[in-house]
Amino acid sequence: MAGNSNLPATIPALGGEASLNRYLSEIRKFPLLTPEEEYMLAKRFSEHGDPEAAARLVTSHLRLVAKIAMGFRGYGLPVSELISEGNIGLMQGVKKFEPDRGFRLATYAMWWIRASIQEFILRSWSLVKMGTTAAQKKLFFNLRRMKNNLEAFEDGDLSPENVRKIATDLGVSEQDVVSMNRRMAMGGDTSLNVSMNDDGEGQWQDWLADEGPLQDEAVADSQERVQRHAMLAEAMDDLNEREKHILTERRLVEEPKTLEELSQVYGVSRERVRQIEVRAFDKLQKAMMRIAGSQGRLALA
Repeated sequence: MAGNSNLPATIPALGGEASLNRYLSEIRKFPLLTPEEEYMLAKRFSEHGDPEAAARLVTSHLRLVAKIAMGFRGYGLPVSELISEGNIGLMQGVKKFEPDRGFRLATYAMWWIRASIQEFILRSWSLVKMGTTAAQKKLFFNLRRMKNNLEAFEDGDLSPENVRKIATDLGVSEQDVVSMNRRMAMGGDTSLNVSMNDDGEGQWQDWLADEGPLQDEAVADSQERVQRHAMLAEAMDDLNEREKHILTERRLVEEPKTLEELSQVYGVSRERVRQIEVRAFDKLQKAMMRIAGSQGRLALA
């Protein structure tokens, strides 16, 4: 991006856990953006480095950061620090966001937010020195969830059956699972009944974020999904039957077929199947852009 090396400091002050109540109230005052507003602001920022546009993009997504940060509150770290790190990730996402790709900023920025928070947690957990490889990081951030799914609530070591199940599902050794579980148990979780302030008023459980989407976001997402589906169905008409089938089997199903499987179906090489897939996807994108333009909407291919 040109001329946007720095984002404006528009985020309300977050001085610590005592000020979290006030911070959460303040960020609720920033309005959410429509897709059209978001696109125009992102264009202004990416092309002209407009600080006001960047500020509106950032502040409209502060609630998303807080919601994501609340999901990591079980690691014993102050929520205010998790939110601060998530805000850094949000600003990085805004700086690198490319509106013409057709995605919403929230979809793109959430990965930056999560990555920033996760890296902060790994840096802060001095007990987890081993959490450096991708597999070990995956274990660290999924162990608690998998224990809940297995109803493994014991304080001590996991049962051999649960260790084996977790190790298999996450692709790590059983020893890694045992070691990580012990390290995380040593770290301990913070009680949700702990007071937020020195005066004893207010508890953490009073500020747990609702995991469900906001009502206006749910309605907007539902309408967007319907529009996407209709546009996709119309755009698929631009493809021939072989292109439709290959693109569907490669990109539009839960368990995509391999190039080898499709090459056997059509009696061509895997490279030829790949070329057809790429060409079909390009045609589909162009068709959706055309349909979106004719309907006065942004393409979300």
